[in-house]
Amino acid sequence: MLRRHRLATGFAAALLLSACARNPATGDRELMLVSESQEIEMGRQYDKEIIASIGLYPDPALQTYVQALGTRLAATSERPKLPWTFRVVDDPAVNAFALPGGFIYVTRGIMAHMTSEAQLATVLGHEIGHVTARHTAAQISKQQLATLGLAIGSIASSQIERYAGIAGQALGLMFLKFSRDNENQADELGVRYSSRANYDSREMAHVMRLLDKLSSGSGGRLPEWLATHPNPGNRLEHINRLVSHTQQDFTGAIVNREAYERRLDGVIFGINPREGFFKGTTFYHPDLRFQLAFPSGWKTFNGKQAVAAQSTQQDAVIELTLVEGSNADQAARVFLSAEGIQAGTVSRGNINGLTASEAPFAVSTESGTVRGNALFVEYGSSVYRLLAYSPEARWSAYQGVAQRALQSFGRLTDPAMLNVQPQHLDIITIDRRTTIAQLAQQRPSPVPVATLALINQVDETTPLEPGRVVKWVVGQPLP
Repeated sequence: MLRRHRLATGFAAALLLSACARNPATGDRELMLVSESQEIEMGRQYDKEIIASIGLYPDPALQTYVQALGTRLAATSERPKLPWTFRVVDDPAVNAFALPGGFIYVTRGIMAHMTSEAQLATVLGHEIGHVTARHTAAQISKQQLATLGLAIGSIASSQIERYAGIAGQALGLMFLKFSRDNENQADELGVRYSSRANYDSREMAHVMRLLDKLSSGSGGRLPEWLATHPNPGNRLEHINRLVSHTQQDFTGAIVNREAYERRLDGVIFGINPREGFFKGTTFYHPDLRFQLAFPSGWKTFNGKQAVAAQSTQQDAVIELTLVEGSNADQAARVFLSAEGIQAGTVSRGNINGLTASEAPFAVSTESGTVRGNALFVEYGSSVYRLLAYSPEARWSAYQGVAQRALQSFGRLTDPAMLNVQPQHLDIITIDRRTTIAQLAQQRPSPVPVATLALINQVDETTPLEPGRVVKWVVGQPLP
């Protein structure tokens, strides 16, 4: 037995030694149990999930532009032969993120807040750095070593969230959280790659100042970036040192402020209410012409495939999705006959004048039984599935409020909600010396003056010279 133990220990040591390699981007020796081909396959798998849950921004020209810029930067990296893919996702949040294997994403929200191509280049360079430094793959390798399996950690913070559609929807933006050392390293690589491509890497500092203002609540939405990236304000000094150490002559370095901003003309700013929006905890969908009232105080979420809410204690979920089926009864039977579901009696009737089928259900899981109620409603030419559920021990506490939410599904008839339109960026050229505050008095906007100043990366009272291009938000406020 002792001999076998020694052999096993020696084999494990040899395996770990063979898995250690020097990273060409960082120069560090690292433990890596995920091969490059596995990295690429994982990236492809999660890329599909991100496209399904968040969606790509429907602007082919903008997609082509970002792909071309990203490809140019990735070619300067130490891993140029990865299948580099750069996408603009249809999300108003200010964020950028990377998956293993070279899959990089920027939101339309962060693009709307940047003011130059060089800023975008440093952000893409930073995310390329996460891939070349194999930060994502290293995180997964550590999990492999701990669990002896290729299990990817979930963002789920409670038992029930594992089974909620909302957990899968949110996976993209919260995929992996990096350490401060990882972020500093990605900043260093972002400066390296953008400088190699002859971009003015000093623009990265402007991005960090922007994110710092957003995080302090100065006229903008708290960026999702902060969920995975340490405080940008603490990284400014580090970035400035990195830039100075490049010893780059920035004469002739690419900034491309005006050309970049003109590409943003007409881009949707903020949420797109045509795809549904919340007013309080009531959800309205103008295109599909329905509304649904979630419980007060619950955390709400609207994705491409589902709209959902989670209880304040994170132990109950209500979600709505479109499902296949010619009618409510058929859709109910398909769902309730699925493996692992214990179905109650199906009752038929109507909800607010709409044909519906409803039944209680339970699901046994490794963590215990989940209990809930399923409602299927025919509306227009579609069937909607509404689920409410929680751990069995908590279901009695939530059943009443959940049932009221399910029963609130109905037709949307309010013209103000039906006719709402998204806000857009309008690129204007000022013809005289002015400020954002003064300009706002002459050109009304649906967003605060502080937001207009923020997306132009100036103060409200900063003098702007004639001929300056300015981003302006146009449209109507949400009802």
